[in-house]
Amino acid sequence: MPEVIRVPFRRIAFGNREEIRQPGAIKAALAELISTLIFVFAGEGSGMAYSKLTGGAPSTPAGLISAALAYGLGLFVGVSVSANISGGHVNPAVTIGAFLGGNITLFRGLLYIIGQLVGSIIACLLLKVSTGGMKTSALSLAHGVSVWDAFILEIVMTFGLVYTVYATAIDPKKGDVGTIAPIAIGLIVAANILAGGAFDGASMNPAVSFGPAVVSWTWTNHWVYWAGPIVGAVIAAAVYEIFFIDHSHEAVPAADY
Repeated sequence: MPEVIRVPFRRIAFGNREEIRQPGAIKAALAELISTLIFVFAGEGSGMAYSKLTGGAPSTPAGLISAALAYGLGLFVGVSVSANISGGHVNPAVTIGAFLGGNITLFRGLLYIIGQLVGSIIACLLLKVSTGGMKTSALSLAHGVSVWDAFILEIVMTFGLVYTVYATAIDPKKGDVGTIAPIAIGLIVAANILAGGAFDGASMNPAVSFGPAVVSWTWTNHWVYWAGPIVGAVIAAAVYEIFFIDHSHEAVPAADY
């Protein structure tokens, strides 16, 4: 029997503009907005709280650990509360990865990304207002870290995140592993922050970078926090689609993932 050569991204679905008006798609986008708001508020807020407690001192190992815990736990909750509505992407890179695998249409994905970005902005505005005008800090590169270093870091870290999403949430064969998807996704983000947070902030998520950048109006090297996660998501989706996913099983409907 001849070997079957798998072609990645063969299941891409673009959908149509009418999806934007469908109540289900709008509800899903709203769920993404709220989940991202919860996630960014917890993560960004932990950094602001640490800065206040230390008088604005530079990041320390304790600060890195607190950020990892806040973002990891915040993402665990964010994914969990929207999983049954939108699939709990909470990240434009995850949405792009899901789209490339044919698990969400282009138009529905765009709604998700808009919701995620707006949720991040609202979270940062709420933090600024509720902390007496404290500045939300845009992600930045540490001293001695070049934009290309950060670009590679973001690719690798986002690859791990989106690969985890594929293995625990998207793969039709996931079985009972799907029940731990929010935990696994939160843990990989926390672990990556411990690994890369001291170098470039460890975004892995354009929405995490976008909200603070808008509210503080700081755009230095901002492109890294979009390009790196998107490339990492594309590679992760391609690897999983080519080598591991089996579409002979029942696929996850786009409206469910």
